[in-house]
This record gives sequence, structure tokens and C-alpha cells, in this order.
Amino acid sequence: MALREGSRRLKLLFRLRHLPQLSRFVSVRSVSENVSSKSSASETADDHLIYTPEHFALKEALRKIIDQEINPYVDQWEADGIFPAHKIFKILGNAGFLGVNKPVEYGGLGLDFSYSVAMADELGNIRCGGIPMAIGVQTDMTTPALARFGSDELKKEFLLPSVMGDKVACLGVSEVGAGSDVSSIKTKAVRKGDEYVINGGKMWTTNGTQADWMCLLANTSDGPPHKNKSLICLPMNLPGVHIARKIDKMGMWSSDTAEVFFDDVHVPCKNVIGEEGMGFTYQMLQFQEERLWAVANIVTTMENIIQETIQYTRQRKIFKLPVLYHQTVHFRLAELQTEVELLRSLLHRATALYIKGNDVTKLASMAKLKGGRLARELSDSCLQYWGGMGFTSDVMVSRFYRDSRLLSIGAGADEVMLGIICKFMDTLPRK
Repeated sequence: MALREGSRRLKLLFRLRHLPQLSRFVSVRSVSENVSSKSSASETADDHLIYTPEHFALKEALRKIIDQEINPYVDQWEADGIFPAHKIFKILGNAGFLGVNKPVEYGGLGLDFSYSVAMADELGNIRCGGIPMAIGVQTDMTTPALARFGSDELKKEFLLPSVMGDKVACLGVSEVGAGSDVSSIKTKAVRKGDEYVINGGKMWTTNGTQADWMCLLANTSDGPPHKNKSLICLPMNLPGVHIARKIDKMGMWSSDTAEVFFDDVHVPCKNVIGEEGMGFTYQMLQFQEERLWAVANIVTTMENIIQETIQYTRQRKIFKLPVLYHQTVHFRLAELQTEVELLRSLLHRATALYIKGNDVTKLASMAKLKGGRLARELSDSCLQYWGGMGFTSDVMVSRFYRDSRLLSIGAGADEVMLGIICKFMDTLPRK
């Protein structure tokens, strides 16, 4: 029922609001040189578990933007170590892609989360990991709590321009010594009159050097770790906000990552999202969507890497035979394709349950755990079949090898996922 209602809403919204904006992107797609177009074309709404014709219309429109506005420039942005977030986000915002499941009154499409999964799925066709991650931070990390719990005033000031692509957002949660262990953050926001005075710092802040505002998690009291934190909308141009450095990373080169410090930063108390002291709870709630989004994004890329490896190993010869003809190679690729399909099935099951109102924390944790580990396994195996070419920076498999390593670390490390799964299995040792 939810899928059918969402399909009708999307069709209506595309027709009345977004079709004029999308018209230049939804024309028949020209034949792409990327082998990934073959896998996309094989899917249809008739045999898909959760996607309707409207999901595929959304994916088609987004793919046009990717092919025209993003992929031609990815290599340069990777070399530069940054991409023009304001320019790309404005293109995506104008077309409705930064608020797929956000309220219509704040610029969104008002659709269910399955459409966000479809969007993440299609973003996997971008030829790097950094740009999809930056988009995901905007759509599914900084804005969900604001959209769900924020005041009307905050939504107008921060959510609406973020959905429209007029503002770039970043998430301020992780700190040195407090990555997966969110409860251990040290940044403090001390109330003084009708303001908070914020001191501390944030690490590994995606979009940090370009962001207009931060969704900041800070300690607003001295209570228990799970009840003393609040989410605060913090403009990045306030006095006392310092971008200490742009972090040099192993992968995700085109995504800027910053270390940020706060030195007596004054923020109005009205900038708290929802209730004071509920920030930790709000942050945990959105992890379900964040982790499913990440899996949807990487499943598509893994599919593309397999297809590109098949194409390359058909051409590359060793001992007078194509590499692909060796049984160890085509059998291994068959195993990897099977694993990708199993992960995709888990993703679709979890998404279907989630949009019906179920708690899918266990399934989302399982999907993220498997996604991170499979990405490492798949990128290593496929890179091996590219030989010396795989060790260069000229091919996608090399880039994926670097970029995909983050999935087992970010948004909760593998070990955290295992702990969550064990909790649901009731196998954690009792204190």
C-alpha cells in the first residue's frame, strides 16, 4: 500500500512540480560507454521487489544528471581533492533529488524511504565514492532528524535551503577518540541565557570545508551519556568556528573532509533540534536509514566493478588465453556476483519492512556489515585480475579499492555492527 501511494505521489509531483525542471534530463538516454548501463537496463518494474515505474523514472532522471553533470568531471575532481558541492547540489536540488523523502512543504517530494534507496542505488553509477558519500551526508545524515523533530523555524532556515541545494550541510558527530562510540564525545554546549556557548572539535567532517551549516551533536548537560546530548543547527560562518585543516585521506579523494574546532561559538538555544538532551536518541534513530542508504549505493558500484572486470579479462590475455577463460577467474566472479545478489535481496527486504513501520536495526546492521566486508573482498579479487593495470590510479577498480574501505569504518565500524546483531540475538555477555 505504501509503495502504491508513494508511486501515485511521485507521478503527481513530477507532473505538477518537477517535470519542467527534469525535462532536460529525462529524454531517452544516449548509449553510454560504461558497462554499468547494461546492468541498469536489465531491471524493470515488472520483476522488481520494491521498485515501481516511478522509482525507475526517478533513477532515469538522476542517471541523466550523473552522465551529463558529474561523471565527465570526476577524474579532475579526484585530482583536485574536492568537487564543487554548491554547484552540484544546486543541480540536484533543482531536480528534487536532495529531498526525496522530505516534507513537500519544505521543498521535498514527500515519498517513502524506498525512493531514497532507489536514489542511492543510482548514485552508485558515479565513477567515484566521494561524491555519492557527500550527497548522502546532505540527504540522509544531516537532515533526517531536522525534518522529523525540528521546529518550523529551523526547517525554514536550514532544511528548505538544504533540500533546494542552496546550502551545503555537514554532520558534526565524530571526534578524536569518539568515532563509533558516539556516547564519548567531549564537545560541550553550555547554556548562557538564550544562547549556547560551544567549545570542542569535530573530526572526519564530510563536506566540512564547503558547508554552510553543521548538524552538531554536543553535550548540553552533565547527565548520563545517553541523555545529555543535543543536536544543534550551527551556521559555519559564526565567529569561533575554525576549519583547522582539510584531511588527506586514503580514498574518497573528491570529497573534502575537515577537522573543525569551536572556540566560544555562540548559538541561539532555539537552534536545538527537537528536545534538549534527545540528540543521542535522534542520532541513533537515523542510523537505520543511513546504513541502508550506504548499502544501496555500494551494491550498484560492486555490480559495475564485476561487469568492468569481465569486460577487461575477456580482452587481457595470459598464456595465450583470455584471463576470463581460466576457471579460477570465471568461477570467482560467479561467486562474487552471487554474494552481491544476496546482499541486494537483504537490502530490499529490510527496506520493504522499514517503509511498513518496522524496526530494521538488526537487518540494517547485518546489511552494512556484509556490505563493507564484501566490498573489500570484491575489490581485492577484481583488482587482482586487472594485473599491473589494477595497481594504477587510471581504472575504476583501483579507485573502488581505496574508496570502499570506508564502509567497514564509517557510520559504525564492523565491530559495532556485530555488537548490535549480538544484542538482538541475546548473545552479548551480561554485565
